[in-house]
Amino acid sequence: MPGTTQSTAADKKQLILYGVQSGVAVIELSDPPANTYSYEMNRQLDDAILQARMDEDVYVIVLTGAGEKFFCAGANIQMLTEVDPTFKYYFCLHANETLLRLEHTPKLVIAALNGHCVGGGLEVALAADLRVARKDGGKIGLPEVNLGVLPGTGGTQRLSRALGKSKAIELMATGKTFSFDEAKQLGLVNEIFEGGNFMDRVMEYARQFCPPNKAAKAVGRIKRAVQTGWEIPLEAGLALERENQQLLFESEDAKEGLSAYLEKRPAKFRGQ
Repeated sequence: MPGTTQSTAADKKQLILYGVQSGVAVIELSDPPANTYSYEMNRQLDDAILQARMDEDVYVIVLTGAGEKFFCAGANIQMLTEVDPTFKYYFCLHANETLLRLEHTPKLVIAALNGHCVGGGLEVALAADLRVARKDGGKIGLPEVNLGVLPGTGGTQRLSRALGKSKAIELMATGKTFSFDEAKQLGLVNEIFEGGNFMDRVMEYARQFCPPNKAAKAVGRIKRAVQTGWEIPLEAGLALERENQQLLFESEDAKEGLSAYLEKRPAKFRGQ
């Protein structure tokens, strides 16, 4: 992306492009034409997620795909046909660990669906907190059943949590792919951007969650409370919520937010 600082690495091929712009880290899946992911892409993605997590100047992470046709078409099928079942197992395990790291990173993650988002591509997008899409940009779905397999990098678990068991089973068992508009109706996509300059719109959307517009630590703690509390008993979830709230009460942004409210002025947050 123009204006970003691209990372350098000693990998044989750069499959993940990384840049930071105005507090937003952009992680781009880059293996044209379909941006299919491989073991090496997963390794580079894991490194990029860690880099964004540890950077105190990054408040939001945006995931997108290179080009305009594909966000990601899923796993590299040729790679999967050339390896033994044991490698396939560990490939799925490593992908699961990477996406869990993305979910547990205490920063908002937005998947910007610039093109087709199918199979493992949707599994990656489901690990994001929010999903935005380009109008008429492509199809979305989990069609792995048509290959005789299931969505094996979190799809069965995350789609059912997002849509409920019955609808998720229907979509995965039929292997149906559908438009971004239908995905928005289902609740899989939060926003659809029309017209050109898709990434400019995405960056504008992402910056609303960055200082001075929002208290980024509060956004991150909201995410952590929801992600961690989702699968634990309510009482434990409420305790987790109180712990996160106490940490926020001690922050500079909470002091600024409360003072601004009393003084009847807009708050100017600093992410501290």
